[in-house]
Amino acid sequence: MEIAYYPGCTLKTGARNFESSALAVLQQLGIEARELPEWYCCGVCFSQTDDNLMQQIAAIRTLIKAKETGQPRLLTLCTMCYNTLKRAILFIREDPDRIETMQKFMDRETTRFEGHEIEVVDILSLLQEVGAEQIQSCITPLESPLKVAAYYGCMLLRPKEIAIDSPEDPSIMENLLRAAGCEPVYFPFRTECCGSYQIVNEAAIVKDRTRKIITNAVRNGAELMVLLCPLCQYNLEQVQLEIVQEDRSFKTLPVLYFTQLLALRMGITPDIHDFSLHYIDPRPILSQKGLL
Repeated sequence: MEIAYYPGCTLKTGARNFESSALAVLQQLGIEARELPEWYCCGVCFSQTDDNLMQQIAAIRTLIKAKETGQPRLLTLCTMCYNTLKRAILFIREDPDRIETMQKFMDRETTRFEGHEIEVVDILSLLQEVGAEQIQSCITPLESPLKVAAYYGCMLLRPKEIAIDSPEDPSIMENLLRAAGCEPVYFPFRTECCGSYQIVNEAAIVKDRTRKIITNAVRNGAELMVLLCPLCQYNLEQVQLEIVQEDRSFKTLPVLYFTQLLALRMGITPDIHDFSLHYIDPRPILSQKGLL
């Protein structure tokens, strides 16, 4: 299987271990993700105003590049990229006249985008399509059970028009964890927002959310947390170090990208993970479970 792939900005810098592990997993499963030959930043955040056409141009430009590949689907790894691109398509479909105005500001694009030519897909949905049986065929039993908290956050589940699963009670990541031979841990805060960009000017809010989310996961038995958003990864991992400086009783929890754990379960070389990018070293628990 071949699919067009949009990496976005962060996966080329601070989250490059997300990209390297995801591409290795897909290759192991017989999926060739072809990066778009030219792409732009998605715009990061979807505008909350109906008449803000300019903020949609970055996303539409990338969707045009995807259309030009001839592939019907575009894979994203970052959940914020997924959310922004998916909603940009809905934005055009709701009012086709919007593209008329936007096209005037896209002087480099000769291809026209109508809003129905490309389907944006996330990696969890793609893995679900591959199926548990094929994933199970690529893994070996763990030396001891690994209890994993799956953190969804906001962008894959809200708004409901682009949700990949139930916004209130998703199960797609837990099902894939079971297929990978791990023990998913249910915890009530798995769909709570991490605080997102409030880390910039309202860091106390993010710190409070991180404390609640991580503590809740640990109390429910998690030994590791997995997610798919670079911003969530920063907030839920780096901020733990700030909390533990203030409160020595706070129990930290290693945080990995979901694809990192899956790659390790498939026996793919650990060299692709660059654990130096993590603020909390996951290697002790991974070694304990026989994954390193």
